[in-house]
Amino acid sequence: QVQLVESGGGLVQAGGSLRLSCVGRTFNTFAMGWFRQAPGKEREFVGAISRVGGATRYADSVKGRFTISRDNAKKTLYLQMNSLKPEDTAVYYCAAGYFIGTAPSEYDYWGQGTQVTVSS
Repeated sequence: QVQLVESGGGLVQAGGSLRLSCVGRTFNTFAMGWFRQAPGKEREFVGAISRVGGATRYADSVKGRFTISRDNAKKTLYLQMNSLKPEDTAVYYCAAGYFIGTAPSEYDYWGQGTQVTVSS
């Protein structure tokens, strides 16, 4: 069983920055993704990174503002979020899978989520 634990969420003003982290024990085996879910909405793709970090992909809504990265030695995934907007408010989840897909169904393991709130 893969356990993923996110941290780094919080309350920030619009235009600010946050960095999310996700730690996993068997982290290095998987491609990793970030998703988010706002109240009343479906879980949506944010970004993904390949197992060794050579490939990344992003949702259009965050491209140019968010950066996904990983440190396999530390078994940690990151999401650097800059120029945050109120519409970025959501619970953010990290996920592990075998491909850098964009659909939640393509990921096999999930963290518990961390709340990000952006005030206007």
